[in-house]
Amino acid sequence: MSKGNTKENKDKKNGYTADDIYILEGLEPVRKRPGMYIGSTGVDGLHHLVWEIFDNSRDEAMGGYADEIEVAILPGERIRVADNGRGIPVDIHKQTGVSALETVMTTLHAGGKFGGESYKIAGGLHGVGASVVNALSTWLKAEVHQNGGKHVQEYERGKPKAKVKKIAPSSFHGTVVIFEPDPQIFSETKFNYQTILNHLRQQAYLVKKLRIRVMDLRAYEGKIDDSKILYLDSLKLPVDSYTFYFEGGLMSLVRYLNRGDKPMHDKVFYIEKEAEGIMVEASLQYIEEIDIKEVSFANNIKTPDGGMHLTGFRTALTRSINDYARKNNLIKESEDNFTGDDVREGMTAVISVKLREPQFEGQTKAKLGNPEARSAVETVFGESFVTFLEENPEDARAIVSKVILALKARKAAKAAKESILRKGVLEGLTLPGKLADCQTRDASESELFIVEGDSAGGSSKQGRDRRTQAILPLKGKILNVERTTIDKMLAFKEIKALVIALGAAIAEEFDISKLRYHKIIIATDADVDGAHITTLLLTLFFRYFSPVIEQGYLYIAQPPLYKIFKGKDILYAFNDDEKERLMKGKENYTVQRYKGLGEMNPGELWETTMDPKNRTLKQVSIKDAEEADKIFEVLMGDNVESRRLFIESHAKSAQNLDI
Repeated sequence: MSKGNTKENKDKKNGYTADDIYILEGLEPVRKRPGMYIGSTGVDGLHHLVWEIFDNSRDEAMGGYADEIEVAILPGERIRVADNGRGIPVDIHKQTGVSALETVMTTLHAGGKFGGESYKIAGGLHGVGASVVNALSTWLKAEVHQNGGKHVQEYERGKPKAKVKKIAPSSFHGTVVIFEPDPQIFSETKFNYQTILNHLRQQAYLVKKLRIRVMDLRAYEGKIDDSKILYLDSLKLPVDSYTFYFEGGLMSLVRYLNRGDKPMHDKVFYIEKEAEGIMVEASLQYIEEIDIKEVSFANNIKTPDGGMHLTGFRTALTRSINDYARKNNLIKESEDNFTGDDVREGMTAVISVKLREPQFEGQTKAKLGNPEARSAVETVFGESFVTFLEENPEDARAIVSKVILALKARKAAKAAKESILRKGVLEGLTLPGKLADCQTRDASESELFIVEGDSAGGSSKQGRDRRTQAILPLKGKILNVERTTIDKMLAFKEIKALVIALGAAIAEEFDISKLRYHKIIIATDADVDGAHITTLLLTLFFRYFSPVIEQGYLYIAQPPLYKIFKGKDILYAFNDDEKERLMKGKENYTVQRYKGLGEMNPGELWETTMDPKNRTLKQVSIKDAEEADKIFEVLMGDNVESRRLFIESHAKSAQNLDI
């Protein structure tokens, strides 16, 4: 065989040899692929850093070693987390040959949560939380107060600047971590105070008698002394701070989630009990609404996708209510059992489990996979809820009556929906006459503009790109779908036209693979009425077409408010600030204020709002279904003043996306 045909030379010719295999050492993998460890490098990932450091302190509290935690946003968008726990060990680690503190802060999968008795129950990002935060910070300082000394080590992008040093005596005990996120990693490094407050308030409910203080100190550059572990009381400043402390546990959280709602029964169910080595805590209450609010946690980590613990809860809930109703002749023998959806309608429930070896699906722990968690919750909740129903007959009857109403409504709505959705009503009908459809049948390049009124519809139909852009004018405000049944909703002409235009059915039958447009753009006037129509449409999509939002297919158009003439030049301003900026230093200009899309001629509408090269769209996203649900309840509920204020200020707020 000739030299030129050897395998070695073939590999070199193909450009793929052992030299192309890279081994990332230390924390390099984290900086190379941060999304694998914190989910994203956007705002969510940024705040995930706070949660990871906080989780370490919270685990100390869960173990009974700490009862106070302070979280502060410092000047320069630094975060300081302090606790009065035992303090991370600083003695030499026998495997690494350096201090245990340095090992924890610079080594993946190093910590007290992988064996031994230090943490029987712990959260943390699979034990890599502190080191990941260190790797993704330009600077981090760890202070440990223990055994009468203050020990410090600083790091730059995960690498220690020097060895751990005892720099002063100390009468405190605990750990302080201060870090500054790396702008090379994160697209945004500004922390949202409200986001931090919401998360830590929730954590305070989950650990009884843990005091959590949260502070925003960004306004005090050069005035902050962080030499103490817990220093709120020592700050002689008008500090913006909150303190969370709850003795009621999940019962307090259920009451908080139901604030402003009318309960079906006064007594809130609560149980905390261990089974199979797993601590199970659960609380629930029914309200006079149809919404379902279920929140689940595993080792104090929120599991938005549920998991085995939530499955066990649902199974026990359905069985318990059916057994009680039949035992007390509240449903006849010939009648069907209540379904899971029936017994959950109008329910607010929080389920929390604490277990030794949690198995999460995915790095960001969206779902709990431990089968033993299911049986533990099913046993503990099932037994205690049956006792609750038997010992509180008035509350039990109120709950069962709520479930019976849900069953009747489900059957009536199902019959009506099937009659409306049957073949020949939606699937068989031609597209609505008011729809000006696009020519392409490729959904990935098709756009549907939902516009307000015939005037805007006429202009947009003339100004559009007929190949890819479809127009559906809506006459007036659509039906408020917040508190109506699906049969009444589908009988409303404008909604029915939209369902047919989308081509993918609705609610449980919605099939996103059949969606005819991958950009659905709400285009309404820039006034209160337009904002109201937008919120009505957002509610409709949230309730009945949620996959459209989840896939990122829903947008809100941003038409200009002003047209500015300067000689032969024409400029557009999308808000008052931009108008003032464009007119600054100019003379002989004329300003035209647009009151609606219908005032624009087809050319103006295309140039400003529809042309992909020039337009600005805002993409609608739902990051937290629970919070979004609360917002829509405010928007469409009975409180008119709250709805008006929200519509005027927030109805068009969404994630900026320039197209």
